Amino acid sequence: MNKKPRSVCEEKAYESIFNEHSETLRNFIYYKCGDIEQAEDIVQESFVKLWRNCAKVIFEKAKSYLYTVAKNIFLNEVAHKKVVLQHQVHLASDRTNETPEFLFEEREFMVKLEKAIADLPEKQREVFLLSRIDKKKYSEISDIVGISVKAVEKRMSQALVTLRARIGDI
Repeated sequence: MNKKPRSVCEEKAYESIFNEHSETLRNFIYYKCGDIEQAEDIVQESFVKLWRNCAKVIFEKAKSYLYTVAKNIFLNEVAHKKVVLQHQVHLASDRTNETPEFLFEEREFMVKLEKAIADLPEKQREVFLLSRIDKKKYSEISDIVGISVKAVEKRMSQALVTLRARIGDI
């Protein structure tokens, strides 16, 4: 007697697969995403996909098919959320509350500041940039440049006086 293999397309077989695997599949996805509603939606999508492809899925392979489909749906949702988040971050960075005049003035000021720093004598510029850009302490600058802390203080003071004279009080 040859026993006919069970087909996933048979309503009773499909129902038994659902009853046997839906809860553990939901838990599997829930442990991945931490959102019970999302997990239930993914399980539902997985079973819909199983039903649509029932003729192609062997009854004995239905469980692995469901887990693979559910995992792929979850990964696709995660990838989609990443794209949406990147797009939102990009949009947020494109928007600004500043007026075009303010942005123009800011750009103009930055050019003026960069030129003033570039025009500083080398020793003053070196100390200024180490302090303000690299956030080094005067003692660290002293070690790097090989001069006393007092000499660092004097160079910094001279650099600030020169910059204030060139671009105003900063």
